[in-house]
Amino acid sequence: MLFLAIETSCDETSVAIFDDQFRIHANVVASQTELHSQFRGVVPEVAARAHLQRLLPTIDEALQRANVRLNDLGAIAVLNTPGLVGALLVGVSAAKMLAFALDVPLIAANHVEAHIYACRLAAERDIFPCIGLVVSGGHSHLFECVTALQFRLLGGTIDDAAGEAFDKVAAILGLGFPGGPAVEREAMGGDPKAYDFPRSFLHSDRFEFSFSGLKTAVLYAVHGAGVSRGPLPEPGPKRQNLAASFQEAVVDALAAKCRLAIRRSGIMRLAVGGGVSANQRLRDVLAEMCAREGAELIVPPLRLCTDNAAMAAIAVEKWKLGDFSTLDLDASPTYQGINKKGAKRR
Repeated sequence: MLFLAIETSCDETSVAIFDDQFRIHANVVASQTELHSQFRGVVPEVAARAHLQRLLPTIDEALQRANVRLNDLGAIAVLNTPGLVGALLVGVSAAKMLAFALDVPLIAANHVEAHIYACRLAAERDIFPCIGLVVSGGHSHLFECVTALQFRLLGGTIDDAAGEAFDKVAAILGLGFPGGPAVEREAMGGDPKAYDFPRSFLHSDRFEFSFSGLKTAVLYAVHGAGVSRGPLPEPGPKRQNLAASFQEAVVDALAAKCRLAIRRSGIMRLAVGGGVSANQRLRDVLAEMCAREGAELIVPPLRLCTDNAAMAAIAVEKWKLGDFSTLDLDASPTYQGINKKGAKRR
C-alpha cells in the first residue's frame, strides 16, 4: 500500500512516498533557503509562489526515485495545519486534486504532531506513550503523547519559538539565514558561560517557555542596555561567546521542562522533533539529562528533523482507522489539535 505525501507548510516543498510498513521509498525536499536569505527570514508570499513553481516537479522526482507511477498509489496524505496559510493551500489543493483524479482516500495530518512521528520512523517501532518536544522556527510545544494520534498539550512558548529566536539572534550577530545552523557554527568556538543570559521559567513548575527576553538580552549585550540598533559585531571571540551563551540558555530552558515532564508523568521516553532538534548541543544535553533520569531519548536523523513529507507517515495511523478527509478539506494556519484546556480534539 503506497502513500504519496505533500508538505508545503513553510519554505520547504517536499513530497514523499512511503508504504503501510513505514518504508520510505522517496523523500524529496526542494529548499527555498536562497530565496529567503536576502530577507533574513521567510516571506509568506514568496514561499507560496515558490511552492506553486516547485510542487509538480517535486512530485515527479519523488515518483521517479521511488520507481512508481501515480496509478500505483493507494492514498494521498497532506500536512494541512499549522503553517503559512498561502503555502499550505498549495499543498492541500494539489493533494485534493490527486485524490480526486486517482479516486483514492485523502488523509490530512498535523504538521506539529508529524514532527514527533518522525521519531517513530527513526526508531522503527512503536514509541508511544512518550513525552514529545517539538522545537522549530514556528513552534515550541511540549506534549504528553498517549498514542500516535492522541496528544495532550503540556505547555509551550508564550512568545517566540526557539527557532525564531535563533533566526533573530543570528540577524543581531550578522550571521545570516537560516539562523539555527549559523548560530550553532559560531557557538563552536565560544564560551557558553561568557554571558549570563536569562532562562525564563527555568525553576518554575510551569510547562512554558519564553525566548523573547533572551533575544533582547543578546541585543543589549551587543549594542548596550536600551539600545536596539548599531553596527554588527565583528567576527571574533566576542561574537562566538555571544552565540555560545545564547545557545546554552535556549538548551537549558528546553532540557529543564523536558526533565519536569518526565518526572511528573512517569513516562520514561522523550521524543524530540523539529528543525531545532538538529542542534548538536541540544542533543547532547538532552542525552545527558535522559541518562540521569533513566529515560530513553529518541531524536530523528537530520534529514527527518527539518520540514519534510516523510513525517506525514502519521497518516498511516489514520488510514488504519479509516479516518479520511473529504474534498472540502481546508488549510489552517493555527494548530487545531488542541482546545484551550490542552485536550486533544477528537
